[in-house]
Amino acid sequence: MSKEIEDHRLLNPSSNETLSSVIERHISRRRVLQGGLGMAAASMLGGFGLAGLSTTAHAASNAAGEKTALALAFESIKGSRTDAVVVPKGYTAQVLAPWGTPLNAKAPKWSKDLAMTPEIQLNTVGMHHDGMHNFALSDDTASSNFLLVMNNEYIDQDALWAPKGGATNADSGKRPADEVRTEINAHGVTIVEVKKASNGKWEVVGDSRYNRRYTSASEMKLSGPVAGSDYVKTAFSPDGMRTRGTNNNCANGYTPWGTYLTCEENWPGYFVKRSDRQLDDNRIGIETERGRYGWETAAGDASEVDGEFARFDNTPMADSADKDYRNEPRTFGYIVEIDPYTGEQAIKRTALGRFRHEGCWPGKLVEGEPVVFYSGHDSRNEYIYKFVSDAKWDAADARGAGDFKDRLAIGDKYLDKGTLYVAQFSADGTGTWLKLTPDAVTKDGRTLAEALGLAADDLAGIIIHTTDAADLMGATPMDRPEWGAVDPVSGEVYMTLTNNSKRTEEGTDAAFTNDGTAIEEPGVGYKTAPTNAANPRGNNEAGQIIRWREAGDHKAFDWEIFVFGAAASDADNLSGLTEMNEFASPDGLYFDGREGQDSILWIQTDNGYEGITEVTNDQLLAVVPAGLEQAEGDAAVIGADNQAQLKRFAVGPNGCEVTGIFTTPDKTAMFINIQHPANWPQSDDATAETDGSVRARAATVVIQREDGGQIGV
Repeated sequence: MSKEIEDHRLLNPSSNETLSSVIERHISRRRVLQGGLGMAAASMLGGFGLAGLSTTAHAASNAAGEKTALALAFESIKGSRTDAVVVPKGYTAQVLAPWGTPLNAKAPKWSKDLAMTPEIQLNTVGMHHDGMHNFALSDDTASSNFLLVMNNEYIDQDALWAPKGGATNADSGKRPADEVRTEINAHGVTIVEVKKASNGKWEVVGDSRYNRRYTSASEMKLSGPVAGSDYVKTAFSPDGMRTRGTNNNCANGYTPWGTYLTCEENWPGYFVKRSDRQLDDNRIGIETERGRYGWETAAGDASEVDGEFARFDNTPMADSADKDYRNEPRTFGYIVEIDPYTGEQAIKRTALGRFRHEGCWPGKLVEGEPVVFYSGHDSRNEYIYKFVSDAKWDAADARGAGDFKDRLAIGDKYLDKGTLYVAQFSADGTGTWLKLTPDAVTKDGRTLAEALGLAADDLAGIIIHTTDAADLMGATPMDRPEWGAVDPVSGEVYMTLTNNSKRTEEGTDAAFTNDGTAIEEPGVGYKTAPTNAANPRGNNEAGQIIRWREAGDHKAFDWEIFVFGAAASDADNLSGLTEMNEFASPDGLYFDGREGQDSILWIQTDNGYEGITEVTNDQLLAVVPAGLEQAEGDAAVIGADNQAQLKRFAVGPNGCEVTGIFTTPDKTAMFINIQHPANWPQSDDATAETDGSVRARAATVVIQREDGGQIGV
C-alpha cells in the first residue's frame, strides 16, 4: 500500500507465537551447527534460515542444462532527491498514460486546468497507478503492442480538485454528489492499449475497443463460497450474488489462462458502521465515524441512484439485511478477476480469502498439479496466505494472445474451489501451511467452525472471518506482508515485509486496542508488539524480504531472510548495504523470467524512513538471486560479502512511490509506475527535472536502453 494512505492502527490481537521466539531457538540451533555467529548477526539476534536454501535448487537446474548464469551489466546509480526519474547511463525513461489521459473521444485532452467530472474521469486513466500487467494482442506484437492493465489505488484530492482549490467538505460535512462520483471513478482499474511507434516512443492507442475502466461503481459478480450466502445479501443484491465496485486496488496478479487479478487492500476505510458492529467489522477495521473521503455523506442527494452513496454507511437502517447495506463491507476484501479483452463483468473470487489483500501471485505452474496463488495481508502483525485449487492444471486451459474465449469460465474451475492456508514459521527454518476450513482443528482442540461460532459446514463464514480464523489456527504474525514474486526456475517464493514502526524491543509486553487481552477476543489489535524474527529490530522502519521453498505437498516449506533494508550508516545494517544500494521499506517485487537464463529480481520501495529519505527518493533495485548463498554468521542471504550484487537501477521523483512493474517478453522495455509524485511530470521525458511547479500526476514510465538491448544485462 502507499504510505500516503497507510492505516496505522494495529488490528491483529493475536497472541500467536511471534517470530522473536522462533528466531531465538533457530539461532541456538545454528550456533550448534556452525560454531557461532558473526558480529553483526549476533548483535541483532543474528543469522537464521537455511543457509544456501536457493543454491541447491539452482545447482540442480544448471546440472539439468535448464538455464545459464546471468550478471547485471549496469553500474549502481547514486541516490537522488529531484523532481525527475534517474536511470543508468545508456538508458531512457518515457512518461506514458498519466492520470487523466483520454481513453476515447468522450474525454477532452488533458490540461493543467482541466476540471474533472464523473464522465471525464470515467473515460480517462484513473488516479495513482499501482500494480499492473501486460496482455498481448498477438504473438508477433507481444513486445510492441499490448494491453496495459493497471490498478488505480486511491486519490489525491488536492490534485484532483486543484482547479477549484480542493475538495468540498473533505473532512466534515456533506460531500457533493458529483464530486463523490468523480472520486469513485478515479479508483479501480484502467485497461488501455499501448503501442511502440517507429521512433521507439510508446503511445496510448486512442479509441481502442479495449480501452475501458472498472471503477468503485462498476457492477461485479460474487463467486465461490461466500456468493449467495446470507453474509452478502444487500438491498442492491438481495440474493447475495452481486456487488458494486472494487476499492483501494494495490498490487495485482495474473493467471495462466490470461486474466488479470486486482487486489482489494485498504478498502475498510471507505465504509462506516456506527452501531451493531460484528466481530469482523472490528477485526478488519471498518470505520466508526466517517469514511476516508466521506462518500457516505452524499446519501440522500436527489440524484442518487440505487443507494450508490448510502452503501458506504453500513449502520443497520432496516429490519433485515436485504433492505439496507449492513453487509456491503462483506462484499469487499477479495481478489477480483478481470478479463482484459472482453469487457465482461469482473468477478470477486471469495475462495481466496477476505482481508486486506496486497496482491496475488501465481506459484510455479506444473501440469497435473494444483494451481497455487500467494497473498499477503498488508497490515502490521498480519499473515501470509496460500490458495491451492482443487482442480489440477490442464495445459489445454492456457489462453494465448488472440484466444479470447472462456477465460472467466476457466477461472471458475480453478479459483472457486480449493483450500486456503495460512503460514506458520518454525524455529528450525521450516514452516507449515495451516488449513482454514470448518473442520480444521484449532490450538485448543476445537474445530475452526466451533471456535468461530459457525455451523459445522459454514465455509462462507470461515472466509468472512479469514483473519480471526488465522489467529485461532496459530499463524505466525508478520511485519506487513506486501508484494510477492516466484522464481520461475526454482519456484522459490519471495515476499516483502515492508516495515513496522510500532515494534518494541524483545521481551516487552504487547499492548492491545479496545481493552483486549488475548486472541480469544476477536476484533482487538496491537497498539504495540515486541520484536520478532522476521524483524528483530525495535522501531524497525527499514523492512526486509523473506523467501521460502515449498516441500512439494502444499503442507510445508523451508524459509530464510533474503535481505534486510537499512541505511548504510545504521548500526543494524545486517545486510552490509552501502550508499550505492541502501534502501528501506521494500514493497514491489518482480522476477523478469528470462527463458533459458537466470532471472533478475527487481525490488521497489515505498519508504518513509529518514535514514534513507535524507539521501534518496524511492527506488528500484536489481539482484540475481541464483547462486547467492548465506555466509556463515550472516543474518540474511545478502550480507557484507555479497551485497555488491544488489544494485540500484532507478530512482523516482520527489514524493513518489515506485510501484508496479513488468518487462516486455523480449526484455527490451521495462514498465514501472510512479505514484503520488510531488511535482512531476512536466513532459514525456521522465528524466527531465521539473522547472517550476506542475499539477502532479501519477504515470507509467517506460525504461529502455538507447541501443535497443535487453534491460539490465
